[in-house]
Amino acid sequence: MKETEMKKTLYGALGALATAMVALTQPALADGTLRLAIPSNINTFDVAKTKLGEEYILNFLMFSGLTEVDGKGGVKPDLAESWTASDDQKVWTFKLRPGVKFHNGRELEAEDVKATILRVMDKATGSTARVNFDVVDTIEILDKTQIRFTLKIPYAGFAEILGDRQVRILPRDKMDTVATEPVGTGPFMFKAFRPGDRIELVKNPDYFIKGEPKLDAITIRIMPESAAQVSALSTGELDLVWSLPLESLEQFKGSGDVVIDSVPTSTWDGLIMNSAVPPFDDARVRKAVALSIDKAAMVDFALYGEGTPTHTMIPPSHPYYNSELPLRQQDLAQAKALLAEAGHADGLKVTLYLPNGRPTRERMGVAAREFLKEVGIDAELQRVPWDKFVKEIEGKAGFYADGFYSRPTTDTSVYPFYHSTGSWNTQLWNYKNAEVDKVLDAARASASSDERAALYKKFQALVEADPAGAIPYVQNHVNAYRKNVKGFHSSPMMWMDLRQTTVN
Repeated sequence: MKETEMKKTLYGALGALATAMVALTQPALADGTLRLAIPSNINTFDVAKTKLGEEYILNFLMFSGLTEVDGKGGVKPDLAESWTASDDQKVWTFKLRPGVKFHNGRELEAEDVKATILRVMDKATGSTARVNFDVVDTIEILDKTQIRFTLKIPYAGFAEILGDRQVRILPRDKMDTVATEPVGTGPFMFKAFRPGDRIELVKNPDYFIKGEPKLDAITIRIMPESAAQVSALSTGELDLVWSLPLESLEQFKGSGDVVIDSVPTSTWDGLIMNSAVPPFDDARVRKAVALSIDKAAMVDFALYGEGTPTHTMIPPSHPYYNSELPLRQQDLAQAKALLAEAGHADGLKVTLYLPNGRPTRERMGVAAREFLKEVGIDAELQRVPWDKFVKEIEGKAGFYADGFYSRPTTDTSVYPFYHSTGSWNTQLWNYKNAEVDKVLDAARASASSDERAALYKKFQALVEADPAGAIPYVQNHVNAYRKNVKGFHSSPMMWMDLRQTTVN
């Protein structure tokens, strides 16, 4: 297929994904209430069990961590006002801010921190953050405001993982009800949830940072239709759209009422190939799929240019990115040869599952189908509603489009997905490579930044040669808001910090 013909086919297929315009009528709310939209319903308020970007937003708004990741690779105090680490990076002691209260009025204590972390570490909880805490040996309460972690290995990034999404601190006496009745120490408190419609939050008057938050309340509308989001933002019925549908960018260019805020991230989409399911149990098939993909074209088709091709989820802007490793180019001849070697010389038919409500992944899947045709793989697209996708496809199907958000460290970005014991690996592609395990274990234990850089660069070379799946790009995070919103900035972590935000 010629390049012009392929583009025509792809753009025609992408056009079929456009959503019908839906009229939205929503009465204006009082000043000081921010009205924002998210594309999907949530499954839980239990921070340890959250998996969706929409849930991560709520983790940040209603809960606090021991530390806070600033989105630029740094870490700063949150519930912990200070901490110290031993010279060998194995003993970490955190001192809590005095007088912090949960939303129900009870004072935060070190016991709450211990109970929260132990719950994340408990396999029965099912938290995807569990693997990050395999490094913890013991947790010791020194007094009501001090807690000490002793690690099994040196781990320079320990303070950062305590600021991650699923590690927000919960009251130890409310963990059984947090999934439906969230209680945290964050800037906003839970008021109401109407599944499929909205979530209402109100200002926490006892938030530990004086003068914050500035908003009185937040109404989060659940709006799966991207056209409805865009229409409501245009007319002023919404103040902010989180993760603006990228196909809407052109519409707002030159707008005098709407601001587009874009920031690079390490968030990625990928083609997941489950190596526990044929034909993807054959490494040659996985590599053939990866070789069929034109990464630069994927950025154009799926992201409208709002992203960057990459080897893995380590972005090209990161110092650990292996810039000496050539970016994998589309190689149709080699892909066909690998398929023939694997016994599929006459072609292969597979089902590629796409999640409805995740437009970039839908477009990536449409583009992938066209690329795969060129090597003899007939990929039948099957779109699945997002809630069903999470429950029935993710971690079970053989071939599907998925994606994941930025993590606070390179270790937490990579280890859970590629180590054979990694919590996300065992839920996605069941990838096993002993050399990769060895390199990731060494990087996790290293106290030297230079050594970690060398190890992560080696990791990228290893998975380039033996891919678990296909990660074509990392993407920009794009939010849109009306000019009556002040003090808002997009985060590379893709959560929302609305503590300094105002609306009038």
